[in-house]
Amino acid sequence: MILPVTEAADPRIADFRDVRERDLVGRQGSFMAEGEVVLRLLVSRLGGADSHRLRALLLSEAQAMRLADVITALPEDVPIYVAGQKVMDQVVGFPIHRGILALGAARPLPEPGALLDRLGERALVVAALGLTNHDNMGGIFRNAAAFGADAVLIDAASCDPLYRKAIRVSVGASLVVPFARVADGAAAVDLLKTRGFEVVALSPAGREPLSRLVRPPRVAALFGTEGPGLPDAVMAMTRTVAIPMAAGFDSLNVATTSGIVLHHLSGV
Repeated sequence: MILPVTEAADPRIADFRDVRERDLVGRQGSFMAEGEVVLRLLVSRLGGADSHRLRALLLSEAQAMRLADVITALPEDVPIYVAGQKVMDQVVGFPIHRGILALGAARPLPEPGALLDRLGERALVVAALGLTNHDNMGGIFRNAAAFGADAVLIDAASCDPLYRKAIRVSVGASLVVPFARVADGAAAVDLLKTRGFEVVALSPAGREPLSRLVRPPRVAALFGTEGPGLPDAVMAMTRTVAIPMAAGFDSLNVATTSGIVLHHLSGV
């Protein structure tokens, strides 16, 4: 279903128009992914019972020629709109040098308890609490995928991992790592503990250094927003761990912290 597009006002591609403004408003169950690596990852996971659905592609003419193998692998009912680079830039509202946009329908979010119940006797879970920065959210999902985390829990205050920028920063990991939302940090800790997880909270004020933490079979690592960090009430419910640093400096970017911690817990 390769469909040429010659006008930015073509009504068939209305969902691709003004991408940044749509990001701010929200997509109500849809998501926008960009770039070749993300597209290939998304296409490789299509068709499963628990997969996202690809609704349409918008490609520049140059990318359509390069991605012939991807196009061939797509279901026949997925429209593939192809435009010249100038028209594509006009449609999305900025110069999109990657020349690749994929519009998808997000799979329904699982109930958090059900998600945890699917995990094995040895499992690694990430909990992101109060994260409103899409770069950090994407970075945490990228690390979760890289170090084999089985699932991510996010609280109601956190941003959407399927926001376009979060997907891009995660290199598509937020499209493939299972996640669910919980009400808040206390609910996450209760949920995890009732399912036999050792819950570890990361903080510069942690009571033990990360290097001394021996990986429990079922473990969950909690990460809070930069600045305030995790709430005191959540810290009081958990085992608190710190990453020692040079004198005069006591904090790391939360995505960087997650990478260090998940590498330690994964045993890679």
